Amino acid sequence: MNEPTSLRHSAKEVALDTGLLAPADIERIIQAVEARFDEQIEFLTQLVRADSLRGNEAGVQKIISAALASRGYDVRSFAIDPARIGVDPAFSPTKFDLKDSSVVVGLKPASGEGGRSLALNAHVDVVPVGTSARWKYAPFSATRDGDWLYGRGAGDMKAGLAANLFALDALATAGLDLLGEVQFQSVIEEEITGNGSAMVLAEGFRADAVLIPEPTGEQVVSANTGIMKFTITVQGVPAHPFQVAKGRSAIDIAFRTIEHLRQLEQEWIEERPSDFADVDNPIALTIGTISGGEWIASVPSECRFEGRIGFYPGDKAETRVESFESFLRKAFLNDPELEGCPEPYIEWLGAKQGGYVLAEGSEAELLLAKAHSFADGSGTELQRFIMPCYLDSAVFALHGNMTSLVYGPVAENIHATDERVSIPSLLRVTKTIALFAAAWCGVKHRVEQG
Repeated sequence: MNEPTSLRHSAKEVALDTGLLAPADIERIIQAVEARFDEQIEFLTQLVRADSLRGNEAGVQKIISAALASRGYDVRSFAIDPARIGVDPAFSPTKFDLKDSSVVVGLKPASGEGGRSLALNAHVDVVPVGTSARWKYAPFSATRDGDWLYGRGAGDMKAGLAANLFALDALATAGLDLLGEVQFQSVIEEEITGNGSAMVLAEGFRADAVLIPEPTGEQVVSANTGIMKFTITVQGVPAHPFQVAKGRSAIDIAFRTIEHLRQLEQEWIEERPSDFADVDNPIALTIGTISGGEWIASVPSECRFEGRIGFYPGDKAETRVESFESFLRKAFLNDPELEGCPEPYIEWLGAKQGGYVLAEGSEAELLLAKAHSFADGSGTELQRFIMPCYLDSAVFALHGNMTSLVYGPVAENIHATDERVSIPSLLRVTKTIALFAAAWCGVKHRVEQG
């Protein structure tokens, strides 16, 4: 049975009606989000308790697959194809075996004509917790304390994933079907390579827009930096302590190398374009791990450290790679403290991806701003900000030519001790995503069969 024309809204008509949706539909959607919010928090708790450190994502993906299947999504699951690494420019280099981890995509076809498609993307992989004893609550306990939910991945970004799912649930509860296809994407590898979202593109998934609810403090990302992740190994000369003068500590050489990289960081910071003038450190050289030496009473012969460094949108990763490598070669040739040392061995492992800029004035961003205003309830204007880090949105923008929005809840201490997400903020964000999805895709009222 065809629905009455008066109950069908194309994406354009929806956008024009009160600037977003019919007032009754807005109220219905907001009430539907609120009605199931306790269930949403329980689902988020379940996700956080499913430890999904790199290589251990299968458990949480099983939870998500089951949730999608129970809601009638067409669920697809696929692994990252290692043959694409080094061939497909959307993929970044890695040596990590991911045979037991997969990407999950849930599909719901368009319920009519005239709508736009939407991908809601979130990653389930989380970073290590550090020393658990330093946490207020156990890192994977998903403990609620007042208006906050604590746990590794609570903010970055399982809260966003739960918001995606329950935003779409709210539309169904409100009796609204989307006129555009929806893809619910639950990906891996965001924290290190971005190859999970690259694999989504490789599998042929495209949409008119993608929304990724990373913890942005209810702001939309206007640009992100490109990123390169590296491993550097330096060689020393081993020796016994009684002949220490004959040795050359690889650990000392590593420290000196890092000092030079700090100089490079400063040089790149000084190149900042005007758009990045207010960003404290858009390059953000970070040395994340270091290991060296073979014996407590020996001069160490080798030291290895890993890190990341950023660069500006519009720059090609390979151009920055060449600049980085050339800089270090010159440092080892010209620094008297490194004289005679072998050149460092540099490997590029992890995200090697350009940055992107969200052009102002897109209809997607305008609709998101209106949705944000309605969800907040006070007409708050949506703010833009630059996020100087890697985001999967760059994969979709640069390699899928997709409008990529990054907007999510308030969270604190992400990648740090006592990570936590704001529950009231998550409620507002879920409402925003639901309203945005309705406005972007277009809706029709479901007519129940009697």
